[in-house]
Amino acid sequence: MDINELTYKIRGTIFKVHTVLGPGLLESVYEAALAYELIQNGMNIKTQVGLPAVYENVQLELGFRLDILVENSIIIEIKSVEILRDVHKKQLLTYLKLSGKKIGFLVNFNCSSISKESLIRIIN
Repeated sequence: MDINELTYKIRGTIFKVHTVLGPGLLESVYEAALAYELIQNGMNIKTQVGLPAVYENVQLELGFRLDILVENSIIIEIKSVEILRDVHKKQLLTYLKLSGKKIGFLVNFNCSSISKESLIRIIN
């Protein structure tokens, strides 16, 4: 499956989860449901993937967690907030840079419907 097909399937899965669950739940609920649906769609995923922080070639004793990593290539960062802010986009971009991945999705499930303001594709 090429990257366009993969991102198309991911988007469809995000829409399905939002349609079934609606807004107002915790991020962990959306993460579990999305992980389940991605697996049901035949995708290889990992959740809560550790991502080390590196400063001047030194790996620091702390790090970050990617919500979902799909096919070892696409990061999905899940939010359940009133509105997505620039800091959320910057967070995902930082994850992409630190991990060396090229594409990520930032999705806010706490909205009445999934739109371009609540599902953002970010390319590194």
